[in-house]
Amino acid sequence: MATFVLVTGAWHGSWCWKRVRGALTAQGHTVFTPTLTGLCERSHLLSPDVDLQTHIDDIANLIRWEALTDIVLVGHSYGGCVISGVADRMGEKIAALVYLDAFVLESGQSLHDTLPAEHRQGQLEAAATLGDGWRVPPIPAAVFNVNAADRAWVDEQCTDQPLASFQQKLHLDHGAPTVRSIHYIYAADWEGTPFTGFYERAKARGWSTREIACGHDIMLDRPDELTAALLQVAAC
Repeated sequence: MATFVLVTGAWHGSWCWKRVRGALTAQGHTVFTPTLTGLCERSHLLSPDVDLQTHIDDIANLIRWEALTDIVLVGHSYGGCVISGVADRMGEKIAALVYLDAFVLESGQSLHDTLPAEHRQGQLEAAATLGDGWRVPPIPAAVFNVNAADRAWVDEQCTDQPLASFQQKLHLDHGAPTVRSIHYIYAADWEGTPFTGFYERAKARGWSTREIACGHDIMLDRPDELTAALLQVAAC
């Protein structure tokens, strides 16, 4: 049986993995879906000091204190920034990395360094007008083409993201992931996706890649297909 650690994207929490987590655990696998500091049920911990390093520490500490090894480490969207930092620190604990429609930063980059200028400016303006200058309000689910049945629920569940987590630069001692098995799963059916470039670079690097025809929240739109894909990764 495999061990999965599923890391959320911005504004999301453990709740978004319910369907995939249930499907994996029903087959006997061990699944962790930690909510990052300051988000959702941990929103009482949100502060201007919560940044990307805080979230890397969240996942690294989970791995350490749960004594996890041979992990399939999955990062959705912003979570790609987090799993890159974790893999750089403790790659020997990780059997496979999965970037799920995710940012893949180079050392010295922040998420905002890679975001299209109009998206970055929109987030800065939202933080300035609605988030006291340091909180980024959630983007509506419809923008990510989340399936219509889940949109209202997703909008209710999402919470503010600390701006510092988008602006802090990622430092990688090894420069690039040292994990042998690296995969990129691309959500191919939402307008304005900023992830096409990351997907193309993943293919150019020789990573295992696949497309799923849905909106950005693949774990909600195509949970069965995503579960099957993760099981294939674990079996490699």
